[in-house]
Amino acid sequence: MKKRTVLLWLTLLLATCGQPQLVHAQQWLCAADLNGNGDAADDGEIAGCTMTASGDHLCPIEQMTCMSDASGGYACPLGNQYACLSPDGVSAPICSPHSCIETSASQVEEEVVIEDPGTAADGAVDADGNCLGTVEIFGGRKLRCRPPGLSVTFQNCCKDKDKIVKDGMGSSISSIGTKIAIAKGVFTGMKAAYTAFKAGATASQAASAGANALIVGIDPTSIAISLAINFMVEVLLQGCDQQDMEAGMLRGSGMCHEVGTYCSSKVLGLCVQKAKSQCCFNSKLGRIIQEQGRPQLKAFANGWGEVRSPNCRGFTAQEFQALDFSKMNLSEYYDEIETRSADLIGSDMEKKVDAYLNAVQY
Repeated sequence: MKKRTVLLWLTLLLATCGQPQLVHAQQWLCAADLNGNGDAADDGEIAGCTMTASGDHLCPIEQMTCMSDASGGYACPLGNQYACLSPDGVSAPICSPHSCIETSASQVEEEVVIEDPGTAADGAVDADGNCLGTVEIFGGRKLRCRPPGLSVTFQNCCKDKDKIVKDGMGSSISSIGTKIAIAKGVFTGMKAAYTAFKAGATASQAASAGANALIVGIDPTSIAISLAINFMVEVLLQGCDQQDMEAGMLRGSGMCHEVGTYCSSKVLGLCVQKAKSQCCFNSKLGRIIQEQGRPQLKAFANGWGEVRSPNCRGFTAQEFQALDFSKMNLSEYYDEIETRSADLIGSDMEKKVDAYLNAVQY
């Protein structure tokens, strides 16, 4: 993609979004484990407290209207230990069983984000560039994204955004590093444009700054640039981080297997932010073969491993040769390719893999 095309896209997007402001977490919050699963990170379980006429803070979760008592005062139906407070000093007092906490005074325990570079090269290469170490086929990378919660100011950083990263047979056994590098390049460019825009630059000036950073290393055959730029604007406005963005791009493109959900942030021992752990691969085909091939091998008896640190490694050459493709349903992949029959795709894939194995083994 030429620089002037990127510049035009950025100018239009920044010009139409005004002066965006990032949403910040409420200073006073309350949380409740409404569904009894041990955390307060699900929908409706965290809320911002409102300041009442008396200067106290009131939690909106499970509020009830207070009842008049015999002395002319008010009593909370939930128990006398809960204060009855009027939001504006005029309307009837209300109460909540949940207390409010000042987040600036209560330390939020944030889990450190692990940057997984994928399988590292563990051997030398010969004169022809063939790997002499352990070969992994359809290797992946562990990523996490965060659904609505305290750390992401209740935005959904796991939201998929169309098919941004392009798939294809030509890249089915190449490293995921190329696509991740492209995703990082888009993020870097968008962040540069957004930062310049917030600092007072015009849309045109900010777009130029972003285009200069974005254009480096971009391969338009591997990524849908226009969709990616729209996605980056949304990510930045929501306060999501780079790993949220990378996971979102690959998830929406069908290249990730979700392993599970875990707690990534706590306040006073209560979980206030969850994260979705996943293994992301360089192609949809890689993800499909990983999902359907692992159950066939004893080496993957524990599936995808621990949720916080899933096992995303690829197949060894021996493991890959032991897979029974006749037991795999590749229809999800075939459906995306309209110009070729399933038989031709299967035959082409087999030839490419055989050629690859011959190159690295002999």
